[in-house]
Amino acid sequence: MRRLIAFEMLTLDGCYASTDGDFGWTHRRERDAEWDAFVAGNAGSGGELVFGRRTYGMMASWWPTPAAAQNEPQVAEAMNATPKYVCSRTLHEAAWNNTTVLQGDAASRLQELKRSPGADLVILGSGELVVSLAPTGLIDEYQLVLIPVALGRRGKPLFGGLGHGMELRLAESRRFGNGNMLLCYRPRPPEA
Repeated sequence: MRRLIAFEMLTLDGCYASTDGDFGWTHRRERDAEWDAFVAGNAGSGGELVFGRRTYGMMASWWPTPAAAQNEPQVAEAMNATPKYVCSRTLHEAAWNNTTVLQGDAASRLQELKRSPGADLVILGSGELVVSLAPTGLIDEYQLVLIPVALGRRGKPLFGGLGHGMELRLAESRRFGNGNMLLCYRPRPPEA
């Protein structure tokens, strides 16, 4: 069965976005060749991308543009070529190439995808989708990039909407020169 991975960029206080939807804090760090190589490598890793409707809209409005191709050519090429799924109850068509709309219940549609042949599925951003799926046990790994900023009350905490806690175990970590830290967590198996 394919794995479902959640890749989130978070502030030190656990926020995935500001309350006004700004994500500019994810790009305000100094340039770092190691980080840039990691981002380009992730984009071209061969997985298939999953988005919630809002994140899909933001991504679809940037990556197919000439500006994206000029500013981040490797990432733009990979993002445009990669198969993509958008989970939505309201979206019926997707204009961005290689995109399939998954209508209806996201958990059941993603469970079907996990059972089908193919590459791993990576939820990119889409904090509300991640929180809605967390209690289902469908997410096999949480790849969290901590960015050394704090949003305080202006931020939306990723796991703030969970109805109950979750236990995870650290599988991998990596520090980058720009201060970002990658932390990969897997759900802790139930006690035997």
